Amino acid sequence: MSSFPIEAFGGVSTPFYYYDMPLLRSTLATVCACRPPGSVVHYALKANSNAQLLKLISQSGLGADCVSGGEIEAAVACGFAPDKIVYSGVGKTDAEIRLALSLAIACINVESVAELEVIDAIASECGVVAPVAIRVNPHIDAHTHHYITTGLSENKFGIDISQLHAVVDRVLNMKHVRLRGLHFHIGSQITTLQPYEALCEVVNRLQDEMELRGVKMDYINVGGGLGVDYEYPDEHPIPDFASYFGTFARLLQLREGQALHFEPGRSIVCQCGTLISRVLYIKEGLHKRFAIVDAGMTDLMRPALYQASHKIENLTSQGALCKYDVVGPICESSDSFGHDVALNEAQRGDFIAIRSAGAYGESMASRYNSRQLPGIMLGE
Repeated sequence: MSSFPIEAFGGVSTPFYYYDMPLLRSTLATVCACRPPGSVVHYALKANSNAQLLKLISQSGLGADCVSGGEIEAAVACGFAPDKIVYSGVGKTDAEIRLALSLAIACINVESVAELEVIDAIASECGVVAPVAIRVNPHIDAHTHHYITTGLSENKFGIDISQLHAVVDRVLNMKHVRLRGLHFHIGSQITTLQPYEALCEVVNRLQDEMELRGVKMDYINVGGGLGVDYEYPDEHPIPDFASYFGTFARLLQLREGQALHFEPGRSIVCQCGTLISRVLYIKEGLHKRFAIVDAGMTDLMRPALYQASHKIENLTSQGALCKYDVVGPICESSDSFGHDVALNEAQRGDFIAIRSAGAYGESMASRYNSRQLPGIMLGE
């Protein structure tokens, strides 16, 4: 059973997110030690935009990857330098584009020709030249959940690889847009290196084609997507960043003076976060036993949205293992954290820990059923 400061939980209303800050510091130190020399790592705020976490991440020297104007504002407020912020997303509003240009962020990752034309027009109105990277769909299957596979040919994200040269021509003929690089993101929760190896092959080929045309890029942005171990979080608290970064350092054929950029999110914050809940009731069904807890899909959406599996532990029982369906109080049948979960025998009031919840947990919380948002506790 994992070590948590249970004695400090008694006076805190559940559910709440507990963040292991020493683990986050260790993870950031590993990222900074393993990244290729000269590369830039942009933390993806969509994974978790908690201000306390963002301040620590910005202090480590990482940049930010944002997908909304609100995330850009949050990043700047928490200490991220605008010139280390990149802005992604398929539906940037005019106001968000103006915000990005006014702050002189590093780059806007463009995901359609229509968006490119709007950026050019707004940049002209503002009297600036917008730095952009073209997001390319490289036809690579990341072998992950279909909701988080983003690099296939027909997708709302990015520009199909077959259209790239035509889009580059459009950019080069625009007066208020400057092409800085190519951007890729093939998916999330990727647990093997093969998709990244395939991405390197595609990037190298595209670079050769661009070079023949005399088109030079300041950088290549390979996105993120490195997965974490949801089943054994204590055995693998920090993902294998050495192999991840090493794959790109070994296989990518960067040009002289060209920088390599990354956009990891989940892999940095996932294991440091745990959703702490209390058992409300033990319900004996005809063939099942239910542990009804006070956390629900409003606090952690992943199991309902992706059918995601999280390790679940009873922190306050040493009893025999029993199987429970761990469910929440929301009036939806999908409000379940796990079926036939082996827990130490549970009773009303026990603390239940739902592990590996630092990514896409708090950031996706909602007020459905007019519930309060989950609380926060920082573990120092």
